[in-house]
Amino acid sequence: MLYVKAPAKINLTLDVLYKRPDNYHEVEMIMTTVDLSDRIGLESRQDGLIKIVSTDNFVPDDQRNFAYQAAELLKNTYGIKEGVTITIEKDIPIAAGLAGGSSDAAATLRGLNELWNLNLTLDQLAEHGAKIGSDVSFCVYGGTALATGRGEKIKEIPAPPTCWVVLAKPKIGVSTADVYGGLKIEGLEHPNTQQMIKAIENEDYELMCQSLGNVLETVTFNLHPEVITIKEQMQRFGADAVLMSGSGPTVFGLVDTEARVGRIYNGLRGFCEEVYVVRMLGDRNPLA
Repeated sequence: MLYVKAPAKINLTLDVLYKRPDNYHEVEMIMTTVDLSDRIGLESRQDGLIKIVSTDNFVPDDQRNFAYQAAELLKNTYGIKEGVTITIEKDIPIAAGLAGGSSDAAATLRGLNELWNLNLTLDQLAEHGAKIGSDVSFCVYGGTALATGRGEKIKEIPAPPTCWVVLAKPKIGVSTADVYGGLKIEGLEHPNTQQMIKAIENEDYELMCQSLGNVLETVTFNLHPEVITIKEQMQRFGADAVLMSGSGPTVFGLVDTEARVGRIYNGLRGFCEEVYVVRMLGDRNPLA
C-alpha cells in the first residue's frame, strides 16, 4: 500500500473578476496549505477496477468522487490495465471550503504517478488535475500560490509568515455552485491581491492580516447567517484576522501567539463542534 498525504488549503484572498463566456468565473486568489490532511492509500489490483474505500460514509464511492475521476483519467489516458483500491482516511471536513475532495484527487494523481511508473512531472499532473476540478491543480503542487483563470493557472509564491490557524466549521455543507450562482459582480469590494503577495514576500504578518479578503463571504453569509456568528466570535476571542475560506462555511483565524490559541479554541468549541488548530505548511509538495 502506497500512502500519500492530502493537505487542506485555505484562501488568504479570493477575488472574482468577471463571468466568462464558458460560464466559469475568472478568479484571482492566493491559497496556502495547512497541516490538516486526509491520507490516501493506493493498492494495485489485477481486475482493472477502481474501488473507493473511505472511513467517512458521506464520501461517494463512484464517479462523483474526485479521487475516482483522477484514477480513471490516468488509467484511460495512459492505457493502464491494472486497477486500484483507493482508501481515503478523512480528517478534512466535507463541503467545507478547504478543498478536501480536490486534495484527495491531487494526492491520487501524485501517488498513481509512482505506483504505475508514469514518470509525469508535477506540471503534467496539474494539467490533468485541471480537467477534474478548479482547485485540483493547486493541490497537486501544494505550497502557496496565486491561482488565476478558473483557478487552474498556478504561480508559486513564497510561504507566508508562520502563524497558528484556527479553523471552525459549522454543521452545514455549502454548495460552491450555489454561492457562485448568487454572486453579483457589480459593486464588489475586491481584496488587494498584490498587497497580499507583497506582505508574504516581505514576511509582514500584520500586512498579511490586513490583506485578507474573500468576495464570496457576503453570499454565504446571506445563505447561512451562522457563518457570520462564527466569524464574529473568532474576532471577539482575539484572532488577529478572520476570513471565510473558499465558498465556506469554514472560517479561519490567524493567530501569532500560542497563548491566545487555546482561548480561541475553547471559546469556539462552546458552539461549534468542528474546531481545529493547525499551522500553515506553505511549502510545495515533492513529486510523490
